[in-house]
Amino acid sequence: MKRKIIIFLCVGFIIFMAALCIYYLVKGDSSRWQVALGGIFAGALPLLLLRLKNNPFNIPIIVSYYLFLFCSLYLGSIESFYLHLKWWDSTLHFLKGIFIGCVGITLYKRWIPNYARNEVSHWLLFLFVLSLAALASIIWEIYEFVGDLTISHTMQRGGNKDTMYDLICGVAGGLLPAIYSVIKKQRV
Repeated sequence: MKRKIIIFLCVGFIIFMAALCIYYLVKGDSSRWQVALGGIFAGALPLLLLRLKNNPFNIPIIVSYYLFLFCSLYLGSIESFYLHLKWWDSTLHFLKGIFIGCVGITLYKRWIPNYARNEVSHWLLFLFVLSLAALASIIWEIYEFVGDLTISHTMQRGGNKDTMYDLICGVAGGLLPAIYSVIKKQRV
C-alpha cells in the first residue's frame, strides 16, 4: 500500500510540475519554468525509497514531503507567496525544521535496534534530531545562495539577515521534535 501511495504522489506531483514547466516555458517566464523543472526532480526523489527493502518513512512523512514541496515551490515561488506574505518564508523554515526532526526520529528508530535503545543517552538522541534539522537548514541556505548566484537573485532577498532568520526558524522547528524525543524516548 505504501508503495502505491508513493508512486501516486510522485507521479501526480511530477505531472503537475511538468505541466507548469511547459506552460511557463511557452510563456517565456524563465524563473517559474526553472522552479517547476526543479520541482520535477525534487518530486521524483521519493522514488529512490522504492529501491529500499524496508522503507523507514511512513505515509505521513511522505505526504508531508510533498506538502512542503507544494507550499515551497508552487505557492512560495511560482505563486509568489514569498513576495506577498512576509511570514511565508519563516513559517516554511520552521515547519521544515519540524519535518526534518521527525525524519531524524524515524532514522533513529531505523538505525538503532530496540534492544540497544535503552543504552542510548537521551542527550545523544536530542543532539542527533536537532543537528539533522540544523544541517537541513544550512543545506537549504546554501541552495538559496547558489540559486541566487546562478539563476534568480531573489531567493535571499534580505541577504545575511534573511539567512540568519531562516536558520533560527529551522533550528527552532527542529527543537520541537528533539525535545519530544527526549521526553518520549521510551516510546520513540
